[in-house]
Amino acid sequence: MTVKRVAIVGAGMAGLMAALALARRGIACDIIEQATRLEEVGAGLQISPNSARILAELGVLKTLEPVWNEPDHIALASGLSLRVLANVPVGRFARERWGAPYGVLHRTTLQRALLTAVEQQPLCSLHLGIRLDHPDMDALASITGSRPDLIVGADGVWSQVRTIVPQAPIPTFSGNIAWRLTVPSRKAPPALKINAVTAFLGPGAHLVSYPLKEIDGYNVVAISTGLNPGQTWQAHANTKQHDLLMSQFSLWHSQIQELLGQAKDATFWPLYEVERGQWHNGRDTVLIGDAAHAMMPFAAQGASMAIEDAARLAIHLGRPGTLPHRLSAFEQERVARTDKVRNRGAFNRFAYHARGPVRLARDFVLSMRSPQSLAADLDWLYGFNAADP
Repeated sequence: MTVKRVAIVGAGMAGLMAALALARRGIACDIIEQATRLEEVGAGLQISPNSARILAELGVLKTLEPVWNEPDHIALASGLSLRVLANVPVGRFARERWGAPYGVLHRTTLQRALLTAVEQQPLCSLHLGIRLDHPDMDALASITGSRPDLIVGADGVWSQVRTIVPQAPIPTFSGNIAWRLTVPSRKAPPALKINAVTAFLGPGAHLVSYPLKEIDGYNVVAISTGLNPGQTWQAHANTKQHDLLMSQFSLWHSQIQELLGQAKDATFWPLYEVERGQWHNGRDTVLIGDAAHAMMPFAAQGASMAIEDAARLAIHLGRPGTLPHRLSAFEQERVARTDKVRNRGAFNRFAYHARGPVRLARDFVLSMRSPQSLAADLDWLYGFNAADP
C-alpha cells in the first residue's frame, strides 16, 4: 500500500517535523491542532548534532544558525562549590566530530521556523482550533475532506490519539518538577557562562543554564522533587512551592541560592514519563514523540528524539510492504533507540543527584576523564544519522 495522505494530530515540534519529512517524500499531510494559534510554551532548547543534521536536511537549520548560540562546551559543575568537574567539547568540535552543530535557542525560534517551512510546503495543510475527543478516521475525514491512509499521533504526553491504540504507553508523574526562568545578562551571576551549557549537580537536584541570544540572557531550568500540579506546561508557583524549591537548594552555593531566591515569579511544569507500550494499532495509526516515549530530560534529548522519529517514520513509510509491517518496523527500531537514550538519562539522573560518598566518587571519576573521552562516550548518540537506510 502506498501512503499518499497522512493526518497528523498535534502541531508541536513532532507534528510539524513529521509533516515536513513526509511532504519531502511526496506525502500530503493535514496537521490538526486544538490551539487557535501556535505558541511554544517554555524558553530554552538544546539541539544536539543528531537532530541538527535532520534540520539541515529539511532546510530549517539555515534559518536557525544566525540566531542561536553554539556553546564551546558542555560543563558539569558542582552546585555546592561551582567547581567545574568535567567538560564535553562541542562548538567547532561537534561539527568536526559528528558532522553537525550543537546549538541552543529559544523554543519559539524553532517553532516559528518549522511553522514557516510547513506553510511554504504545498503538500501541508494546517487546521487550527480543532479539538478531537476521539481522533479516528471518520472524525479526521470530516475535518480534512478526505480519508487519510495513516493517522500520526504527535499530540504529546497527554495524547488523545493514544486512546485509540490498544495497549498504548501510559504516562506517569515522575515525582520531579522542572522550574523555568530566564535571567538577563546584566543580572546573571558569574556562575552562568556565555560560552557553555552548564549542568550544576547537587544532592537530589540539578540546575542547567545556557545563553539565549534571542533574549540577551540565560535560560535556567532547575529540576527537583515536587508536587504534581496536573496536566500543564506552565504552573505558577505560590509561596509554599517556592519555599520548597529553596529548601532543596539550601546547601548549594550562594550564587545559585540568590538566583533562585529572586525567582518568585518562575513557572514550573511536572515531568511525566511514558511507560513501554504499543506505538501503533496494527492498521493505520502510529504514535511519535512524547505521545510514544516521553522521558525525563536528564539526557537533553526529548526534542531530538521527536525530530528523529519524524525522519525515520518518513523513511519507513517509503519502504515496500504492508502498512502494518512498516509501522512495526518503525516501532521496533525506535523503541531500541529511545530505550538506550532513556537508560542514559537514568544514569545521568543517578549521577547528577548523587549524595554523600557516591557524590564524592562521582566528582573524582569525572575529574579523571578527558574531554575527548567524554565526547567519545556520546558518539552513539550525537553521531546518529537518521538518513541511513
